[in-house]
Amino acid sequence: MIVQDTSVFAPDSPQARAIERLFYFDLAIAAVIFAAVAGLVIAAVVRFRYRPGAPLPRQDEGNPKLETAWTIIPALILTALFIGTWRTMVFVNPPLHGRKPGMVVTAHQWWWEFRYPHSGVVTANELHLPVRVTSLLEVRTADVIHDFWVPDLGAKVDAIPNHPNYLWTKPSQTGIFLGTCAEFCGNEHALMGIRVIVQEPAAFSAWIQSQLVVPATPTNGVAGAGAKLFLTRTCENCHTIAGTAAKGTFGPNLTHLADRETIGAGVITNGLTNLTAWIHNPDRFKPGIYMPNLHLTESEAHAIAVYLEGLR
Repeated sequence: MIVQDTSVFAPDSPQARAIERLFYFDLAIAAVIFAAVAGLVIAAVVRFRYRPGAPLPRQDEGNPKLETAWTIIPALILTALFIGTWRTMVFVNPPLHGRKPGMVVTAHQWWWEFRYPHSGVVTANELHLPVRVTSLLEVRTADVIHDFWVPDLGAKVDAIPNHPNYLWTKPSQTGIFLGTCAEFCGNEHALMGIRVIVQEPAAFSAWIQSQLVVPATPTNGVAGAGAKLFLTRTCENCHTIAGTAAKGTFGPNLTHLADRETIGAGVITNGLTNLTAWIHNPDRFKPGIYMPNLHLTESEAHAIAVYLEGLR
């Protein structure tokens, strides 16, 4: 799937396009004001510049017409800006009218949890959305203030403790759209990427069904040894894997980790070699991360990685 250009100037949803139109409207008004003020300043400097021996310019006090004009014109400008902003806000963030969110986004230090309440699917860092369908996202946080922002798809939405916010979006084309946390949230704030994978509705439904499948737990070979290590070396205290005793919620749900394209909220590409290195020493890739270094041997880290790469 193609990774789309990430830019506020390349909107891919009606909500993002509305924000873009408001930006250009405000920019045009600001440009006119700038040109008028700059032009008047330049004209005054040229016309009334100092000339040796010239008399002082005529001194005027009070000009009701001018004073009325420079009161009414800014008032009209502010009214136009208010109306444009209000209309955009109503369009981008309309009332819920009792609608329940189809996705719940929960920000963590420093990764993203995505829940689909209608199906029960839980994943991390990669959000799947159907194309040409209006989706409602509920944005929450598990710790400090974060900010969910995918420029192509809509507005920035703060994730505030104990105060859910909402985001409406309707992607116009399929592809992968990149986002990030836009609110400083700690030392790994810059390494908290978002990947939004927009699919055709049929492909999205198929993905949902695939996520509901409970992967088999291997008992033999390297993968079987990795599964045993995962369930005995405290990994299960932080992570969940469906069909096993691992029910931790502090870290990302790993039930279908092998289906994801990246590890650590976009830090490195998912693959056996990278996953082994990540498990062996996550701090190497994301300094200050809360995932501890369990001081596994390379063979133990490899075995766990083999097990996790089989979870599809």
